Amino acid sequence: MQTHKSNRSPQSRTLDDGPFYHGTKADLQIGDLLTAGFQSNYKPEVTMNHIYFTALVNGAGLAAELASGDGRPRVYLVEPTGEFENDPNVTDKKFPGNPTRSYRSQEPLKIIGEVTDWTRLTPEQLQEWRDRLANIKGEIIN
Repeated sequence: MQTHKSNRSPQSRTLDDGPFYHGTKADLQIGDLLTAGFQSNYKPEVTMNHIYFTALVNGAGLAAELASGDGRPRVYLVEPTGEFENDPNVTDKKFPGNPTRSYRSQEPLKIIGEVTDWTRLTPEQLQEWRDRLANIKGEIIN
C-alpha cells in the first residue's frame, strides 16, 4: 500500500499534491483539527480508525451531503499533518488506481479554509446515493 508523508518532508514520495478537501456537516474553524475515532457516515456501527479526504472538491461535496448530522453540508480545505495512503475502500477494490483521488490518514487534518463553490446534489440525486449506500454489501476497510 502506498503511503505519503507530510509535504513538509523533502524525502517524501508524493501520492498527490492536492489541494485536499474534507466534506462534513460539522461547523469548524480555520486551525481546527479533524481526527479519526468517529462513527462512519456509511455504517454507523463502525468507529473509524482513519480520517478521509480527497483532492476532488466535488467528491468532498458529495461526502458533505451524505454526512450524518443536522448541520449544513460544508467542504473544508485541509492539510494532512502526517502520513496518508490511498483509500482502500475505493482504490483498486472498486476502481483501478485512484481516480477518486481519495485518501485516508490516522494523523489529523488541519482546516486551512472553507470552500463554497462546489456542485450541490439535487434532492433526487441525494436520495439515489443514499439508496446505493444502504444496499452496499461488505465491510469498510478500517
